Amino acid sequence: MPLELIEDAKGDSRNAHFLALASDLAYLPQAEGAEAFQKELGLEARLFSVGNTQAYVATNDDHIVVAFRGTEAPTSIDGLKDWLLTDAGNLLIQPQGDLGTDFAAAGVAARWHDGFMKALASIWDPVLEAVQAERKKSDRPVWITGHSLGGALALLATWRFKRKFVPVHQTYTFGAPMVGNDETAAAIDRELSERVFRYVNDQDPVPKLPTLSLLANGYKHCEKEIVLGVVAAAGGAAVGAVEFFQQWAGKATDGVIQGTLVDDIWQGMQERVGAHAMEIYKSNVSGLFKKE
Repeated sequence: MPLELIEDAKGDSRNAHFLALASDLAYLPQAEGAEAFQKELGLEARLFSVGNTQAYVATNDDHIVVAFRGTEAPTSIDGLKDWLLTDAGNLLIQPQGDLGTDFAAAGVAARWHDGFMKALASIWDPVLEAVQAERKKSDRPVWITGHSLGGALALLATWRFKRKFVPVHQTYTFGAPMVGNDETAAAIDRELSERVFRYVNDQDPVPKLPTLSLLANGYKHCEKEIVLGVVAAAGGAAVGAVEFFQQWAGKATDGVIQGTLVDDIWQGMQERVGAHAMEIYKSNVSGLFKKE
């Protein structure tokens, strides 16, 4: 059965299957990626790259898909240590300038991850221009997706597209970290109700990050979470990411992650990075698709 996007189905495994593949293809370079998007998904795709941030805008007669790339490779979290652990507390900010204008509707208490915001800002103008140009040709549903860091950017882009009067039909993320505090999560749930679907492998530690403390984190996820993986299949009988972080709680001063504990936790995450791999997410989502 060919992959397709179903407009009137929210959080549907068919959409997740399609967009998981798009998130995976986003890791490919332009020539290889354009060919793969056309062959696998029937989409004409163009890669936008600014600094260390990349996204594909891929289209056909019926849909516009924006797929944000994660880190350099779909099996790596290299380069995210400072953003997810070391400097997590210092990165919760209230955006300024154009970003501040676009994200002000979240409320005065909302705080967003500065690193993710700057990454989106670096590539925003060309991606927005490309999507707007496609909508002028033909007004089609806009779908946003991404894995890992790409998932965080996908969520932020969904919010920002709305502020630019570009309605996003649905957003699907895979293994995405948190992008802000409680007020941010509440604002996303309010403004993007039933449009965001977060797929999480229960053994993947990245969706539990960024974190300030092992006892009371200042970051929070928005809804809606769809749990995948071994723990989900076993009804909670296996060891998941929550238990991974709980094992370090006794070594933290008042729960706060600092000093050599940051390095110890990061090393443990590197050993579990296979659970974060896009290939695992694709496999798990494919399993849901086949069951239905």
